[in-house]
Amino acid sequence: MRVIGGEARGRTLKGPPRDGVRPTTDRVREALFEILASHDADLSRVLDLYSGTGALGIEALSRGAEHCDFVESDTKTCEVIRENLARTRTLDRARVYPLPVARALGRLKGPYSLVVADPPYEYDRAEKELMELVESGLVAPDGTIAVEHSKRHDWPLELGGKPQLLSRRYGDTALTLYQ
Repeated sequence: MRVIGGEARGRTLKGPPRDGVRPTTDRVREALFEILASHDADLSRVLDLYSGTGALGIEALSRGAEHCDFVESDTKTCEVIRENLARTRTLDRARVYPLPVARALGRLKGPYSLVVADPPYEYDRAEKELMELVESGLVAPDGTIAVEHSKRHDWPLELGGKPQLLSRRYGDTALTLYQ
């Protein structure tokens, strides 16, 4: 696993500390950031939810994001995020919240111009938590939400008032964007 583009391009990232964490593949990350660029998405303030290794948020930082908050409930995985931020020299532009997303919502300081979310495929509360995120004003009015999910789960055509922009499949993985 490596950073695909930007100032940290080519730097390797440490993988997950335990089984069950499914990092976003290089192919899917590259596709996501190409889609974001083609839709002129604002990458200035990023929120990476269900962060895992932090690869999505780190990719945004590498491509010019001013700041990224990472939310990950597993404390050992949070240490991997911090190590990956140090490896990519982006630690000074990031904050890691070792909390479940539902608890982090009350502590985050938005608005975020881009939210990337990669919930575990079997996690059934992600849609509700992302709707709460939008409804709480943590996403900028013109902000983008990108959700990585299983191709077997269709996400709604609207998320907290934000219409679905597109949905694409990459093997077993799908990306759904709202703007």
